[in-house]
Amino acid sequence: MALISHIAPFVGRLFLGLLFLAAGANKLQDQAGTIAYIVKAGLPFPTLAYWGATLVELLGGILLIVGFQTRLAAAALTAFSIVAAIYFHANFDDTNQTIHFMKNFAIAGGLLQIVAFGAGAFSLDDRNRHRSDRLEPARG
Repeated sequence: MALISHIAPFVGRLFLGLLFLAAGANKLQDQAGTIAYIVKAGLPFPTLAYWGATLVELLGGILLIVGFQTRLAAAALTAFSIVAAIYFHANFDDTNQTIHFMKNFAIAGGLLQIVAFGAGAFSLDDRNRHRSDRLEPARG
């Protein structure tokens, strides 16, 4: 069981991180199409929103995978996922969009687990925590 509790957080971060990396890379490949989609959704400053979304997805995905500043990255991606659900997937007359809406909230739920419990083993956060424990002066 201990092995699972060490590996599962990494695998979960990997799956979530790859999802955001792929979405960010897709935005980079179709800047014009993505900005048009943002305009259609009615968000202000579509070019700024495009670069913000792309940066959050790429950087957040990388940070989740390596497990660095993981709680902060997961919190940012949680907010991003909820905003994306509300602005881009709230057409409940369309079953497909309703499913995307619910998936975004499910992803946010998984990310909130990371916010609450941290990166776990096999992460830079865990490695840095252990390093600082060794560097702390002995009390006595």
